[in-house]
Amino acid sequence: MLPAAVAAGSLPLGAAPKIDSSAGFRLGVATYSLRGFLRPKAIEMLKVLDVESISLKEFHAKIKSDPAEWAQARKDCEAAGLRIASVGNITMTVDNDEEIELNFKYAQALGADGIVMAPTVAVLPRIEKYVKKYNIKAMIHNHGPEDKNFPTPQSVLDAVKNMDERMGCCIDVGHTVRTGADVLESIKSAGKRLHDFHMKDLRDLSDKASQCEVGDGKIPVPAMFKLLRQVKYKGNVNLEYEINLKDPLPGMVKSFAYMRGVLAGMQA
Repeated sequence: MLPAAVAAGSLPLGAAPKIDSSAGFRLGVATYSLRGFLRPKAIEMLKVLDVESISLKEFHAKIKSDPAEWAQARKDCEAAGLRIASVGNITMTVDNDEEIELNFKYAQALGADGIVMAPTVAVLPRIEKYVKKYNIKAMIHNHGPEDKNFPTPQSVLDAVKNMDERMGCCIDVGHTVRTGADVLESIKSAGKRLHDFHMKDLRDLSDKASQCEVGDGKIPVPAMFKLLRQVKYKGNVNLEYEINLKDPLPGMVKSFAYMRGVLAGMQA
């Protein structure tokens, strides 16, 4: 059971209990959650959340920019104790070397292990070429029923099954459940191709407009966390908080308090 203050959502900012989890995976933030803020302010907010690794969205470091800006973005994050575990989500639908390689150079400059991406099936062979060249994972993001390319994690797995193992999934749990897919089975099926994870919650599992603070909806967070530990997932579980654009921090703090409470319960 969570502490009463956590359950009530009444913890002050920064008071969410941070634990040294034995889960194996890390809680982080997809900085798309903070797209309403420039990088310095976003970093301040990330420090309040007390996370150590993030998935950096282009809002906070432009891809088509001077590489010196990429270096500065990495320096700013690392100075705040933030490791850029991945970058994205990046749309990768232009099937030419210059366009695709630019994204890998960007990820490499920022020190990322992988790129969360939204490609087409046709571009995958060219992406695989650069995955091998740069040793940077392709974290293909599923976007739910509206996505003609990759609505579910299984659609990703079907497309990359004969490719390098670094070609894999970023499972977005909210988009996954909206397709009717079982998110627990999706985690099991992904296996070693599960490279990243976007965390959110929904009050109605078929309605993306019902997003809410993690723990206030119907997504089975404790069961997912338990399974991620069982399958020895070592990557990030990144909160992607897409609501309350102008004032996301209270809801993000509440979401982290719940997630950390779940992890603490797993250790008890």
